[in-house]
Amino acid sequence: MGQLRMERVQELMKQEISKIILEDVKDPRVGFVTVTRVSVTSDLRSARVFVSLMGSEEQMADSLRGLNRSLGFIRREVGQRVRLRYTPELSLEIDDSMAYSAHIQELLLRVQAEAGDKSTKGGENE
Repeated sequence: MGQLRMERVQELMKQEISKIILEDVKDPRVGFVTVTRVSVTSDLRSARVFVSLMGSEEQMADSLRGLNRSLGFIRREVGQRVRLRYTPELSLEIDDSMAYSAHIQELLLRVQAEAGDKSTKGGENE
C-alpha cells in the first residue's frame, strides 16, 4: 500500500478515535486522554493507538483500564465511521513523550539557571 494512503488512514483513524473517546465512551474512569498517534500495519489488520494520559498515577491507571475495556466498542465505531475492507485490531500504548519532553525542558532550565549563577558569581570575584 502506498505510504501516502497509510498516512491518510492513520490520521483519519486518529481523528475518529479521538472523537469516539471524547463523545461516545461513557466509562467514568476515562479522564483526560489525548490520542497522539495511530500506527497501522501495512496490511491494515492491526493498529497501535498511542495515548497520552493526564492526572495522578491512580487516575492514569484507571483511565487506561477504562480504555482497554472499551476497545471493542471503539473498534466497532471506527469500523462504521472509516470505510476499510478490514477494521484493524486496536491496541493501546502509553505515549509518554509529552512527559519526557517536560522533563527535558526542566533539566535544560535547571542547567541554564546554574550557568547564570556561575556567570554572576564569576563576575563578582573579579
